[in-house]
Amino acid sequence: MDSSLASHALQYSGILIEAALVLYMLWTSQWRGQGGVPLYLSSLLCAQLTRAYILQVFGARSRDYYYVYWSTDLPLVISAFLLVCFLFQRACRNEEKMWSLIRLLLLFVFVLVACISGLIFFHNYTYLNINFIVEFNQDLYFTCLVLNTLLYLLLQYIESIDEQLGLLVCGVGIQFAGPTATLALLRLTGGEPFAQSLTTAIMRLCSFGMLLVWAYAIVLGKGKETAVARRKKPALAGEATVNLNV
Repeated sequence: MDSSLASHALQYSGILIEAALVLYMLWTSQWRGQGGVPLYLSSLLCAQLTRAYILQVFGARSRDYYYVYWSTDLPLVISAFLLVCFLFQRACRNEEKMWSLIRLLLLFVFVLVACISGLIFFHNYTYLNINFIVEFNQDLYFTCLVLNTLLYLLLQYIESIDEQLGLLVCGVGIQFAGPTATLALLRLTGGEPFAQSLTTAIMRLCSFGMLLVWAYAIVLGKGKETAVARRKKPALAGEATVNLNV
């Protein structure tokens, strides 16, 4: 009972934070400059509201809630992939050649995941059920987690001074790590009730942690430097002497 109350508290607290962040970004005109961030927040808010309504009407153990939960997770994970693409684009704002290569890589990854999912659909179309969506979501969540890790390494490589971007990437890492692990557990256990409950609880906890990080980044990080660039390294003594002589 206590775990159920805690799970519901996380769910409704997350909905309030999501709604507040969406309204704040509209009010402060950050909607235009953030791209994938408000898109993902809006998708998350719509999914959470739909799930909360079905939960109240049919209950957590109903088949209706089960199908609605995983059906709403499908557009959510697609918007998550688009979010990662936006963050890569923002990180490479001053790295045009790098962004051209990364853009091709992202397109290739998306096509690859789509092709693999299409092959699975073609092979199992006679008995296709909600487990296909669970498997597809797991694959795409894992892909987003790997891409987000590469993005974090990229930020270290280019020595980004965009502090808000760094916080957004860390929040995405929190959001993707939990669902990826629990979806794998759900697949291994064959959808056991315990695994389903654990998956839901961890997803809500990770979403809540991500929202707290994003709230700090969006609200308190608004006035900070957002330009992506390499940090200027101190000039060598020889270069300084040449400049003085000139």
